[in-house]
Amino acid sequence: MRVVFLIPLILMGCSVVGSGSKEPVVSSKGSVCGDPSIKGVVVGSVPGNGACGIDTAVRVTSVGGITLSQSSLMNCRTARTLKGWVDTGLTSAVGKTGGGVSGLKVAAHYACRTRNHRPGARLSEHAKGNAIDIAAIQLRDGDDITVLNDWNNGHKGRILRQLHQSACGPFGTVLGPESDRHHQDHFHFDTAEHGYGPYCR
Repeated sequence: MRVVFLIPLILMGCSVVGSGSKEPVVSSKGSVCGDPSIKGVVVGSVPGNGACGIDTAVRVTSVGGITLSQSSLMNCRTARTLKGWVDTGLTSAVGKTGGGVSGLKVAAHYACRTRNHRPGARLSEHAKGNAIDIAAIQLRDGDDITVLNDWNNGHKGRILRQLHQSACGPFGTVLGPESDRHHQDHFHFDTAEHGYGPYCR
């Protein structure tokens, strides 16, 4: 019976990483997190100083057919949330502008650091694999929509505001140019649970 049980796991390429982990990381034909549209590789445990680190990390290269400008370390919950936002928020907001979306310019992903790099501040969600920062939307015609230059720029600005709004809810925290001086040039998305609903600024 044990052999029969293991065969489907082998065929799926299922890798359960970390003792007592609640989240299996599935990799099959270049896909991770049990979703064929999330491309990347299973990394496994990423240790870090103090409370930093990811128990079951993946390095994601694309989601829903949209390429990330740099392969990004995160946990599967964050990867799935990003993919859901790409499907329901990003592609519809951008539409046919510039021929549609080709990629996301990633400003930051996993890093063992405090919030906004401030000494003595609380640990950032980036340090837990729960966050990704997006600086620009890359379009198929070679143009892009940047948070820094286009937040208040006509049609592109309206797209960015739609993207900010659509991320609020799927992600637990959404920060943009109107939140503080640290987010003038990118969106910060993370999957933190605050206990009172999403925090979006």
